[in-house]
Amino acid sequence: MKTSQTLSHHRVLASGLSITLLALSMGCSPKPAEPTAAPMPPVATSTMGNELDDSVVTTSVKAALLAEESIKSMDFKVETNKGVVQLSGFVNDAAQIVRAVAVTQAVAGVKEVQNRLVLKQGNTTMGSNVDDTVITSRVKAALLEDKAAKSLDISVETRKGEVMLSGFVATKSQIALAETIAAKQEGVKVVRNELSVKK
Repeated sequence: MKTSQTLSHHRVLASGLSITLLALSMGCSPKPAEPTAAPMPPVATSTMGNELDDSVVTTSVKAALLAEESIKSMDFKVETNKGVVQLSGFVNDAAQIVRAVAVTQAVAGVKEVQNRLVLKQGNTTMGSNVDDTVITSRVKAALLEDKAAKSLDISVETRKGEVMLSGFVATKSQIALAETIAAKQEGVKVVRNELSVKK
């Protein structure tokens, strides 16, 4: 014989089961649905994409120049900003310059070529090569000490005391500052400023 307490318990269970079955038959879930998170807005990646693209273009240009026997690609620098490739440094003859520009223009992703290549004047000696290396190191160290110059964006090359600054920087004031810093270093006879402002 069932007690009234047991019967009451069974009625509660039956009632709960009936409500659940009714909710299911109506296509509803007995458990309230959890709120769904709003979709995240897309993250802008254009800047990083441009940097990656520029890196690929630079590597491709260097490889193309290295494959060209008439060009000594170790004699100059290759830098890229938004598809604009800057060639800089000292080379042996005018034919190298013309060929280097042509080879660079043919590389996929190159939108424009800035030719900053300069002809070497006369032969250097071992002593002058060492002096040029010391001067380059001094200029790089001085640029590194000045936070406003952002020396990581600036390439420095020296030949017979002539210092060439090249690369892409953020502002015109950085260009002027870098030239001033370089000109003050011991052994620097002249500064050739080939820096460009980033687009």
